Amino acid sequence: MPALVLLGAQWGDEGKGKATDLLGGSVDYVVRYQGGNNAGHTVVVGDQKYALHLLPSGILTPECTPVIGNGVVVDPSVLFSELNGLNERGVDTSKLLISGNAHIITPYNVTVDKVTERFLGKRKIGTTGRGIGPTYADKINRVGIRIQDLYDESILTQKVEAALEVKNQLLTKLYNRRAIEAGQVVEELLSYADRLKPYVADTVLILNQALEQDKVVLFEGGQGTLLDIDHGTYPFVTSSNPTAGGACTGSGVGPTKISRVIGILKAYTTRVGSGPFPTELLDEDGEALRRIGGERGVTTGRDRRCGWFDAVIARYATRVNGLTDFFLTKLDVLTGWEEIPVCVAYEIDGKRVEELPYSQTDFHHAKPIYENLPGWSEDITKAKSFSDLPKNAQAYVKALEDMSGARISAIGVGPGRDETIEINSFI
Repeated sequence: MPALVLLGAQWGDEGKGKATDLLGGSVDYVVRYQGGNNAGHTVVVGDQKYALHLLPSGILTPECTPVIGNGVVVDPSVLFSELNGLNERGVDTSKLLISGNAHIITPYNVTVDKVTERFLGKRKIGTTGRGIGPTYADKINRVGIRIQDLYDESILTQKVEAALEVKNQLLTKLYNRRAIEAGQVVEELLSYADRLKPYVADTVLILNQALEQDKVVLFEGGQGTLLDIDHGTYPFVTSSNPTAGGACTGSGVGPTKISRVIGILKAYTTRVGSGPFPTELLDEDGEALRRIGGERGVTTGRDRRCGWFDAVIARYATRVNGLTDFFLTKLDVLTGWEEIPVCVAYEIDGKRVEELPYSQTDFHHAKPIYENLPGWSEDITKAKSFSDLPKNAQAYVKALEDMSGARISAIGVGPGRDETIEINSFI
């Protein structure tokens, strides 16, 4: 009954798509359990590159059933745009399953997201403006629209009207925008109903039955641990739980069925959007990491902020997720540095701190304490085993493993599907 959780152990963009795709041949179901089209995965298959935003990475593996769980928020227009793009490239998307309990990102959620960020000005959170946060807020406030509501026009109309009662007051009186017509929203949402229907299913039942039949189910988180609404660098976080606990609530599968929790780590650190970032580099090294690593957001198109590896964050991710394994990605990007600094602790108010501070203020003022490790100049993209790596690259991996608190079971040495060294099997 192998149920695996695969998630980001930093601020997202660690290469989860590649890791999920590599496991796809051994996995029966791949489940997105939170987030929406504010997340992005780049998967390289042969000479083909695929940018996935809402769909699970397993959709590229014919033997795998991709699932969008109840914890995800779905923008139907984005969903169909992504499906159309894959279909045009010959990818079979007919096996996709979507939970009827997943919430819909409505046009007014997107509007509220964008105008709120503009209104906040310098205090903005740095959202993607895709309506994710307002949709989760509606869910918690119990005025959300679920996919199953599309199949009862009366209920759908009542829910849209109720949601707009407050939102139109906000839009017209605070933001000086036009009110949104409920009828137009209902009409647009109903236009998706027939095309969505073949995908809609009781995914909670299907996934639990699959596990009872000894099928392999992989739960795929979007974003990363430090963007978790509860355990991240609040308020500069996403609106859901990409940590391992979110896999249970976002899919309806209980925690006793989870057998492995795999964290994805870059060999350095990046983040997109606002918020504290102790190891951020605003110099030539930071620009080199950005250029060599191709560090531009798959969904946002924004340049990622880059910095050296932060072992304090890695230890924190191990703790809050109960990580059993790490998948270390983009080791090849570090080729060419004579020395590679690694953040082993922070200095806060003149004191050395080796664990992530509880206080937001302390983390904001944290200064990295570095240990320099010897670099390497050899090309590692053709390495097939750990022993193929240069000695200094091996030592770097071993040092990160010791500092992070969980074993490194796979290493990405290039962007391609086959450019991975597997040390321990995940299944």
